[in-house]
Amino acid sequence: MPSDALEGVALVTGGGRGIGAGIARELASAGMRVAVTARSTDQVEAVADEIGGIGLVGDVTKPEDVGRWVAEAGDIDLLVANAGIGVWEETAWEIAIDDWWRVLEVNVLGVHLSCSAVIPGMLERGRGRIVITGSGASYLPGSTSTAYTASKAAACRYGEVLARRLEGELPVFVISPGLVRTEMTEGKFPDDAPWTPPELAPQLVRVLASGRADALAGRYIHAEHDDIEDLIGRADEIVENDLNAIRLRR
Repeated sequence: MPSDALEGVALVTGGGRGIGAGIARELASAGMRVAVTARSTDQVEAVADEIGGIGLVGDVTKPEDVGRWVAEAGDIDLLVANAGIGVWEETAWEIAIDDWWRVLEVNVLGVHLSCSAVIPGMLERGRGRIVITGSGASYLPGSTSTAYTASKAAACRYGEVLARRLEGELPVFVISPGLVRTEMTEGKFPDDAPWTPPELAPQLVRVLASGRADALAGRYIHAEHDDIEDLIGRADEIVENDLNAIRLRR
């Protein structure tokens, strides 16, 4: 369990359940005031009440909802752009277009709208960090969902480019939580799948929020397969050799 004590305000999208709820709980236990967002009122309010935070209901794909969240949360020190959905395709060419596109809207447009809403205030105040929830599905073989894998590949690349554009001003990180049992994954993978302990992603976000890993901005960090303390200690080597990055090698 990381010992980093934190302060300030965090906004966690998709925080009503699963990985997002775990991140919200971890940040609140570290000392942050956490605003939890999602579309489900009962889930958002339950998590917010549990952690003494703020529950904000709305749709991450609607600019007016995201703008309202940012206004109501106050001066945001940490954005965790976590909201994500999946669709399990029998055949990609037969899935309803609206269902396929909705995954891209939530997983990519939602990230962009969230980042765009918080960055101006962070730059004006001269502080802030962004964590984007990516996925190994963006590059690992074996997935059967064209919508989900395409969306996560886009989100990972988006985060890396954004980190470069904001270099020296705001650190941006892309993380993979691993394969965590949630409502989205339950029943989609066998019991003996390589499940990732659910506490690892929240613990990783806590370290990233502390500022100790800022030199790793733009890197792809896996909650289970990467030892964040080791990466912090080797940050110069990792940046110099372009490690923890998804690249074509020839």
